[in-house]
Amino acid sequence: MTSSTLTAALRALPKAELHLHIEGTLEPELIFALAQRNQQTLPYPDIASLRAAYSFTNLQSFLDLYYAGAQVLQTEQDFYDMSMAYLQRVHQDGAVHVEIMFDPQTHTSRGIDIEVVFAGLARALRQARTELGLSSYLIMSFLRHLSEADAFACLESALPLREQYADLWIAIGLDSAELGNPPEKFQRVFERCKELGFRLVAHAGEEGPADYVRDALDLLQVERIDHGIRSEEDPALMMRLRSQATPLTVCPLSNLRLKVVNDLTQHNLKRLLDQGLCVTINSDDPAYFGGYLLDNYTQTIDALDLTDVEIRQLAANSINASFLPPEQKQHWLSKISQSPLPA
Repeated sequence: MTSSTLTAALRALPKAELHLHIEGTLEPELIFALAQRNQQTLPYPDIASLRAAYSFTNLQSFLDLYYAGAQVLQTEQDFYDMSMAYLQRVHQDGAVHVEIMFDPQTHTSRGIDIEVVFAGLARALRQARTELGLSSYLIMSFLRHLSEADAFACLESALPLREQYADLWIAIGLDSAELGNPPEKFQRVFERCKELGFRLVAHAGEEGPADYVRDALDLLQVERIDHGIRSEEDPALMMRLRSQATPLTVCPLSNLRLKVVNDLTQHNLKRLLDQGLCVTINSDDPAYFGGYLLDNYTQTIDALDLTDVEIRQLAANSINASFLPPEQKQHWLSKISQSPLPA
């Protein structure tokens, strides 16, 4: 297939995005628009200067800019506008379902009421469900560079909203700086979340070692590992991930921009897939890493020379790894099997 034909076929291929930080979809244009609306002054003279700052040496250098960009989010309308921009874009990329991570602590620490965050996100997600046919769930994520006490406080402040947003908020996650913040730091709060019936995921094995993946499984009892690419360093862990069909939500362009890999051709996604792991492709923080869901698919396929069978498997993995009910999974898996990609 030609490049344009492949892109069109991939756009028509049903798929889910499972590793997406909604605050990481803030494009420079929207950051400036929200800053102007909220009468804020940015430390960059124009959009080009801000975009030029998107040059990262590691995860922390990205996080510093990520948290600075989030400062423009002040009102329910801000959170709605950010979310709707992403939902329209990922719908164009052919996503049929998304599971969106958000970081309340990034906002409540600035004095933003947590209900403002929920309300803006939920309004956009419910509208996309009705108008675009795009289903979605929310994953409330704790910031691992903060304390477990802060995570408990965040959880308790959000719980009164659970019934109001029960159609969306079904899961808990763990993100932010991995190094120096092992999974065990949040074991008790994850135990509480499991008691409450939340689905559980956690970042592990991106910059942190393979041991963090094992600890996320054993101590946090997560169902899904976000990133997880360093699992390959531990053969026993790889066997476990394969036998338990534990999904890995891999973000190739993120890994490239954060120097986790030096070149996309060196990424281990194909090796993980070849070893029978449930690998999925996702965009992580697309505004900062230069690519949304379809970009991650096309560039990874090109760099790793993935076959049509592997492409279809990645799409199927994204549906199987989602928290969708079984009947909805089966619907989309059937569509994937009938997709226009050549056999």
